[in-house]
Amino acid sequence: MDLLSTLPHDSLSEILRRTSPGDALRFATISKVFKSAADSDNVWDGFLPEDMAEIISRSVSPVVYAMKKELYLSLCNSPILIDAGKLSFCLERKKGKRCYMLGARELGIIWFGDTPWYWDLAPHPDSRFAEVALLKEVFWLEIRGSINTRMLSSDTVYGCYLVFKLDPDHYGLESANAFVRFTNDGVGDDNERGAILEHFRREDARDHHSQTGRAPVRIGDGLTEIAEVHLQRPKRSRQRESGRVAVGRGDGWREVELGSFYNDRGDDGVVETWLLGKEGYAGKSGLIIQGIEFRPKP
Repeated sequence: MDLLSTLPHDSLSEILRRTSPGDALRFATISKVFKSAADSDNVWDGFLPEDMAEIISRSVSPVVYAMKKELYLSLCNSPILIDAGKLSFCLERKKGKRCYMLGARELGIIWFGDTPWYWDLAPHPDSRFAEVALLKEVFWLEIRGSINTRMLSSDTVYGCYLVFKLDPDHYGLESANAFVRFTNDGVGDDNERGAILEHFRREDARDHHSQTGRAPVRIGDGLTEIAEVHLQRPKRSRQRESGRVAVGRGDGWREVELGSFYNDRGDDGVVETWLLGKEGYAGKSGLIIQGIEFRPKP
């Protein structure tokens, strides 16, 4: 350590640039020499995305910062809205991986916007977006979100999370199916969608005491694993043991993982995640959707 402290400032900062944000923060506490190098723009510019300037240019509000370290930490703590408020962007703190959330307006929600007695759009005081989607009542729940893989960090395992709240009078949201798949353009035709829905209708028609929703199946051009998820706490003990139960977030919302995928080298493609309601034609109500988040898994 004493040998490192004798290096020129530029050399020391170049070494720290090749470590990690966590390492740089720790080195900054050692001495004034290390702090000067560890806080330099050269170090933190290496931790920020290469196209950071382009992302900032898409922000709906000015992004003000004095140093690159300040920008990095700000993006870890406070997501920014981009693309006219359709998406939010932030950084994962440990390694600076990209995180995006699609707002409710950017999701493919069946019957959304067609019939006001099924879904509604409204502002919410806790949402980062201007509006959230409010479920009044439906008998078929279908929600889709997609993102181009080039927007995400490469060599990274991502999770897809539905971010939501529940109205006090919610019902019918105990059990749903979820999966993630890769597509060429994120736009499937009616035949493809019909094949997907038919698969899930067969799954839901099976004996609920048997193992369902866990076997890999080919849907379209992507290999996926179907998961059972619970937006509200399941009443039956079998469901509590088998599915993914929603958990609280630090921002006052809840989330449930819909699936995960490995983003290799950021090739040009689209990853799509689906949530499909179960339990036949039982009514469902009280779901408040902020969006779907794509973020690196720990």
